[in-house]
Amino acid sequence: MALMASFGKGVPLGRGGEGGVLNPAVSPHPGTHTQIDLCSQVVGLKEAVPHKGYSGGRAPRKEIYFWSKQALGFIAGPSGPACLPQEGKDPEEEESCQGEEDEKKKKKKKSGRKNGMRKTKEKELGCSGDNSRGNILDRVATIPKMGRLRLQSGIKVIEEEVVDDCEGASNRAALACMINSEVGAVLAVMRRNVRWSGRYLGGDEHVEHSLIQSLKALRRQIFSWERQWHAVNPTLYLEPFLDVIRSDETGAPITGVALSSVYKILTIDILDLNTVNVENAMHLIVEAVTSCRFEVIDPASEEVVLMKILQVLLACIKSKASALLNNQHVCTIVNTCFRVVHQAGTKGELLQRFSRHTMHELVRCIFSHLPDIEEKPLATGGGALKPEIGGLDKDHALHAKKMENGGGNIGDDDPQHVDSPVATLVDQNTVADVANGSQVMSEPYGVPCMVEIFHFLCSLLNIAEHIGISPNANPIAFDEDVPLFALKLINSAIELGGPSIQKHPKLFALIQDELFRNLMQFGLSMSPLIVSMVCSIVLNLYHHLRMELKLQLEAFFSCVILRLAKIKHGFSYQQQEVAMEALVDFCRQQTFMPEMYANLDCDITCGNVFEDLANLLSKSAFPVNCPLSAMHILALDGLIAVIQGMADRITDASPMSEKTPVEFEEYTPFWTVKCNNYSDPDSWVKFVRRQKYIKRKLMIGADHFNRDPKKGLEFLQGTHLLPEKLDPQSVACFFRYTSGLDKNLVGDFLGNHDDFCVQVLHEFARTFDFQDMNLDTALRLFLETFRLPGESQKIQRVLEAFSERYYEQSPQILANKDAALLLSYSLIMLNTDQHNVQVKKKMTEEDFIKNNRHINGGNDLPREFLCELYHSICKNEIKTTPDSGAGFPEMTPSRWIDLMCKSKKTSQYIVYDSRPFLDREMFAIMSGPTIAAISVVFDYAEQEEVFHTCIDGFMAVAKVSACHHLEDVLDDLVVSLCKFTTLLNASSVEEPVTAFGDDMKARMATETVFSIANRYGDYIRSGWRNILDCILRLHKLGLLPARVASDAADDSEQIPDPAQGKLALSSQYASNIPSMGTPRRSSGLMGRFSQLLSLDTEEPRSQPTEQQLAAHQRTLQTIQKCHIDSIFTESKFLQADSLLQLAQALIWGAGRLQKVNSSPDDEDTAVFCLELLIAITLNNRDRIVLLWQGVYEHIANIVQSTVMPSALVEKAVFGLLRICQRLLPYKENLADELLRSLQLILKLDARVADAYCENITQEVTRLVKANASHVKSQMGWRTITSLLSITARHPEASEVGFEAMVFIMSEGAHLSPANYVLCLEASRQFVESRVGLTDRSVQALDLMAQSVTCLAQWSQEAKEMGEGSEKISEGIREMWLRLVQGLRKVSVDQREEVRNHAISLLQRCMGGAEGICLSPASWLQSFDLVIFAMLDDLLEIAQGHSPKDYRNMEGTLTLAVKLMSKVFLQLLQELSPLSSFCKLWLGVLGCMEKYMKAKVRGKKSDKLHELIPELVKNTLLVMKARGILVRRSTIGGDSLWELTWLHVNNINPSLQSEIFPEQPEVDPANPVPQVSSSAPIAETMPLASEDGIQAGG
Repeated sequence: MALMASFGKGVPLGRGGEGGVLNPAVSPHPGTHTQIDLCSQVVGLKEAVPHKGYSGGRAPRKEIYFWSKQALGFIAGPSGPACLPQEGKDPEEEESCQGEEDEKKKKKKKSGRKNGMRKTKEKELGCSGDNSRGNILDRVATIPKMGRLRLQSGIKVIEEEVVDDCEGASNRAALACMINSEVGAVLAVMRRNVRWSGRYLGGDEHVEHSLIQSLKALRRQIFSWERQWHAVNPTLYLEPFLDVIRSDETGAPITGVALSSVYKILTIDILDLNTVNVENAMHLIVEAVTSCRFEVIDPASEEVVLMKILQVLLACIKSKASALLNNQHVCTIVNTCFRVVHQAGTKGELLQRFSRHTMHELVRCIFSHLPDIEEKPLATGGGALKPEIGGLDKDHALHAKKMENGGGNIGDDDPQHVDSPVATLVDQNTVADVANGSQVMSEPYGVPCMVEIFHFLCSLLNIAEHIGISPNANPIAFDEDVPLFALKLINSAIELGGPSIQKHPKLFALIQDELFRNLMQFGLSMSPLIVSMVCSIVLNLYHHLRMELKLQLEAFFSCVILRLAKIKHGFSYQQQEVAMEALVDFCRQQTFMPEMYANLDCDITCGNVFEDLANLLSKSAFPVNCPLSAMHILALDGLIAVIQGMADRITDASPMSEKTPVEFEEYTPFWTVKCNNYSDPDSWVKFVRRQKYIKRKLMIGADHFNRDPKKGLEFLQGTHLLPEKLDPQSVACFFRYTSGLDKNLVGDFLGNHDDFCVQVLHEFARTFDFQDMNLDTALRLFLETFRLPGESQKIQRVLEAFSERYYEQSPQILANKDAALLLSYSLIMLNTDQHNVQVKKKMTEEDFIKNNRHINGGNDLPREFLCELYHSICKNEIKTTPDSGAGFPEMTPSRWIDLMCKSKKTSQYIVYDSRPFLDREMFAIMSGPTIAAISVVFDYAEQEEVFHTCIDGFMAVAKVSACHHLEDVLDDLVVSLCKFTTLLNASSVEEPVTAFGDDMKARMATETVFSIANRYGDYIRSGWRNILDCILRLHKLGLLPARVASDAADDSEQIPDPAQGKLALSSQYASNIPSMGTPRRSSGLMGRFSQLLSLDTEEPRSQPTEQQLAAHQRTLQTIQKCHIDSIFTESKFLQADSLLQLAQALIWGAGRLQKVNSSPDDEDTAVFCLELLIAITLNNRDRIVLLWQGVYEHIANIVQSTVMPSALVEKAVFGLLRICQRLLPYKENLADELLRSLQLILKLDARVADAYCENITQEVTRLVKANASHVKSQMGWRTITSLLSITARHPEASEVGFEAMVFIMSEGAHLSPANYVLCLEASRQFVESRVGLTDRSVQALDLMAQSVTCLAQWSQEAKEMGEGSEKISEGIREMWLRLVQGLRKVSVDQREEVRNHAISLLQRCMGGAEGICLSPASWLQSFDLVIFAMLDDLLEIAQGHSPKDYRNMEGTLTLAVKLMSKVFLQLLQELSPLSSFCKLWLGVLGCMEKYMKAKVRGKKSDKLHELIPELVKNTLLVMKARGILVRRSTIGGDSLWELTWLHVNNINPSLQSEIFPEQPEVDPANPVPQVSSSAPIAETMPLASEDGIQAGG
């Protein structure tokens, strides 16, 4: 232990017995022995009081010194130099100090030789043997049997080992030799002194001194003991040495050797629990050593003896047999050691250090056994504990009372006036209690001695109080060593006792009250050493005993730590730094801040300690108009420790409980809300959240109240914290438990004469607990809560309410409440008189007593009582006006008394575990200031270590923000960090890449930003815009990896993309990713690097320096660590809101650049944004609905606003196609929406469309091939076929487009009723297109014709369906009609091969339609709309166009006529029964007749003239054979027969005779027979309308 200063001048002590307990005995005069209580000495008695219990005896021959107030000069600082090394003291100063002391010793020795005298001193370390009133044993007279040290758990019993005779004899001989050598050593030293070397004449004999005789006797006996040493009574071989130690005739050398012998015996483990009579032996050792006597020959030998005394006493405590010591012996040992510590102040430095170390070790050894002490029930049934506790409480009350009233009278000669627990307890307890206490002290040591020792250590802290010196008065005037030494011992006791202290009420009560009260005082000490030790003790108390120290901890942080940190209170920088270090230590305890929040901030009766500490840390981290200092870094460490604690509590298993809003649906008295179960987190978490809600609303109500009391109360009524109809109790509790109220307004309200206000006043007074309080203390507490009004009537009303409550709880000597009222009023008047500067003539004590005569029910109050009140008011003003300005209050005695009263009623302490129950609320409070503080320190910092600390803080903030879903906080963090990347600054640097590489702060900030984006991107919202700005800046600098805009599919397929834009290849990507094009300029990490390294350029360039190369390398490494590409490739894992914000940021970035200007760089950046947008769209195909609207609108805006080809519109078009291509297989429900978007391509400007037509067609073809089976709707196919149709006339794109059509229609692979008609139309476009070869048109015709098999298949499937098949069949017939109509349109093509092939295919389609189940009506339509129309069109072309345009039309007409004839004959049997058959037949004959008359190239066609009659003849023969064309009757005429021959005769008049030789020919004079009136009307109507058919289709 590093000790700080000496305890002052020490003096020898008088002879005494062994009965003292922490009480040194002193003797003022030779021959008269006086025993002084140590505590009485500490408070500074002027002279010693003779002890009457001394029985006389021989007066010693030497000079005896005693302890007086002058001897206790160490209290206020020793007058003489004490050469004890202090911490931080220069070694040269120590040497100088030691040299001065050596010089003084030489002078003193020289003076002694000159006088021819030898001065001797006798040192006496002990107490008188009897237990009288002065003995501190009396102090524990009422201590019950609180528990003893368990021998089993404390010190193990050493079992005697069984050894053979030879080995046992050898051991016995060895131990005998050892003791023999010790006897010889003592005798040898004694013979060196003349007194012991000669013989004494006694009568006629020469007799040896009894000491030498006993030693020699031991020598004779020692080798004759045959038993094991454990069986030998230790007193036999210890008594001779102890006699030497006790003797006052021996000198220091002899005593020292004897002590060494005893020490040796103790350390070789001869004495243990198995040794015979070991208990008595241990008692003898302690009694002998503590009453050691010796003559002082020189200072050096004296110090040696004192050190050996300490050694032996410490060895006793550490011995295995120490468990047999009783409480009295342990107290005596500690008492003796402390006296040596005190006397060592004027001795050498070695003794000073050793004595303090021994004292420290004693305390450690004693209190280390506290956990092993069993907690036993009281032997006397609990009744005996009450006097003890009562005495202790009164003792504490007396301490507080003395402190409040200015302390005791230091100069009083009467010892009964000393503030000593001895006098208190002895006066009030009976002789039986004293006997009971004696019995407790004689038991094996345990809690009673520990209570005494701890109480003694606490009493050392009261020294400054009793001698009238304030702890923070002046570090020079007050020696810091005494309290510092006591605090260190107390700290050790708490460290070793730990949680076990709480099991023993008396010991724990000392900590709760006396110790903590002193800690509150010394916490504000001017000495940083004392402040530091106080904080260490409180930290240990928090760690071990916090569950019962709730209000004490609140007071410590509010009145010590927070006050020390305030500059306005005038504390030094060193004090503030120590306080900050202590606070940071507390913050490093992961449960500290959460427990402060749960227990204090969420308690309406306590302050917001967590919030205040968090604000202190954040403000202290801000360097205001000053450079960054250690204090700022320290505060930052504390902030980060709190945040890191929250981050550490976050685990996968920890429940992230969403904060449910707390609302009161109905009025509930807020001061009555209780927690049902503090051990159940579900219960107490809801409770503290409810309490915090109440507290927050009360503070808001207080703010309203301070502006307008009426509105404040109405606000609280609206939140159901006050009832709709106000009652006095609720308003009184609002005033009592709400902080921040204007005390002037509260005082005016309480003093108002209104009946309701008076009721509130009385209810307000009932909220106070004045039990067992002094009147002035109670009045102070009452008036601290509001400002006492100035009007006398209001004052009277206030004091009436106070007096009524006080008399109700603490009547004491007051006769009635009127006496309390009068006395209270008198105290207010006295307070004004004494502390008002305008009052010149002050009231005297006699005046005050005279003014209060006959007020106690007509009688006088005790004079002592009034005097005490008078001095209390004079020394400590009752403040009737509120303190100016906000701040943390000072802990006054009255407030401490109130705190101790509240501590008995306060709610249970909530112990926080490793789960983040309240972290969300806590973090929401401190997140803003924390981010700001870390950012400021990061901005000011220049050391790398500080950089890393800040980065750790940023990451912890990000983790907590994300895990508790505090998106706004995370956005603020991202915005703050992005500023430090320097990427958002307008770059004016010539080489921004080099500058970035040289800026460590910027690189670390950049890595942190992207680490947050990758880890916690789910909870980033508006922050994506800032991150995107950084990415775009890196893109402009060419520092991005090549695949930053890639999507998941890019890993499996490499598709050349002409719109890829920049290719930035870093070394990480260059080895894996092939180049997909030539960038416009060298970019990317490797590109920049290559530029830097390239020397073979057109313009001479200076070679880069090593620094530039290193900077570029650092930049390269930083960008690689950022993993920017992961933001987009892993975007599929982002939450929906974050993903949408990311997409909107990309759209915003691209749109912003388009609006600002259109420079190449900005266009390139817009392309890059679009790439990223497309990439995240493809990576989130499962959530395309979320993104699609924004993506589509952005692409549509680009497409519709572009009139010239550009990289941006190119990327938009192909990106759109790529999205559709990738997403169609997975999102069939969105197929229509996706394919409809492709209509944007149809809206492209002609120039743009022409430039990209081939590539567009390739992408559409790829889309069709990959997703044809996923396109189900007619709308989707309409879009695809529209795009393919456009390509039919494009030179470069037609082949690819036709390839897509072949893929769709070949063998009907992907034809469906939805796309059949559309595909026919698209194929016809390719047939009619002149871009490609004729063969492609022919192939397209084949595709059309082959589709008829699909119709047949669908028709067959429709038949099998049964119900609803007719509707499907009708659609199939309609599609077939569209097919033949399409072929009819192509049959008039200029190209002979195409039209002839079309006619052939038309014949095939019409002839192979058996499986389609066409209705007769359909066939009639096909003749009317297809065959007859085709024949008419062909005839018109043949007659009206040049043969150069339409070659070989004759052959085409021939094919067309044959088509008609074949189809008619094929359908003859089916159509002949129809009533409209006649009209169909006449139409066929009419066409034949036209073609007979037709002229091709200006002349009639020979082929037709030959073909048509044959065709007609063949037809007639078939009709005859089938019985269709017969003459049925002559009555009324036969229309079919007559009309047939009318037309046939125009073709070939001889056909009738050839076919029907038996029938007469038709009369040419009457060619037109009458139509039967019975013929259906439909027969006279046209078969169909082509327009109608087309409209219907």
